Amino acid sequence: MNVMIDKESKKMIRKIINIDEAKCNGCGICAKACHEGAIDMVNGKAKLMRDDYCDGLGDCLPACPTGAITFVEREAAAYDEAKVKASKASKAEGERPFMGCPGSMARAIKHDEAEACCQAEEQTASAPREMKSQLTQWPVQIKLAPVQAPFYQGANLLIAADCTAYAYADFHERFIKNRITLIGCPKLDSIDYSEKLTAIIGNNDIKSVTIVRMEVPCCGGIEMAAKKALQDSGKFIPWHVVTISTDGQIIDEQ
Repeated sequence: MNVMIDKESKKMIRKIINIDEAKCNGCGICAKACHEGAIDMVNGKAKLMRDDYCDGLGDCLPACPTGAITFVEREAAAYDEAKVKASKASKAEGERPFMGCPGSMARAIKHDEAEACCQAEEQTASAPREMKSQLTQWPVQIKLAPVQAPFYQGANLLIAADCTAYAYADFHERFIKNRITLIGCPKLDSIDYSEKLTAIIGNNDIKSVTIVRMEVPCCGGIEMAAKKALQDSGKFIPWHVVTISTDGQIIDEQ
């Protein structure tokens, strides 16, 4: 390969990865496989964040389950090994900044347990009950959720159609409490969640799966995706399905 170098911009024509966003299913496996930290997840899709972090060796290519990553030859900044090493050192110290959308940064959420315990004592006959959030992680959208995260380990997983939280009044206490929550709408997203859910279940120590859907036919998509993910993961995990009516009642459990 003839390497052409622009001395002023310090760029060259070289081999570098290209990510086809249309083929990317947001599994995040490539980001984990990239030892240089050149790939990150942005809005549920893999993205090459820095050309100078990509060494062009392609450890991420065989990791991609959908074939979304290929090599191209284009003008790009030269691979900077010194910057990569500095970034790795910063990451090891917990100082590496999140390079994706702040709204999709994975994190655990801890609530004040003492406050929750005293909640009932503070209620009076004249005072309305103040509901407390039971959500313990972020993000919750299936498309944005990471494939691997510490909060999945030993978790009871809730996979719910997003309308269920609006229809069922006590959704936090009945379903979110003591579970890791993933929500989605297969009709609005028009994607197959099963691949992402298979990766989450397969790569983590999930103890149980609860699927909550609405009674409407389009909600069958999230139930089928969750069941397919359980089957494709190759794991035997207890699961059950709860169906909510449009007027907010539990009408079926299996």
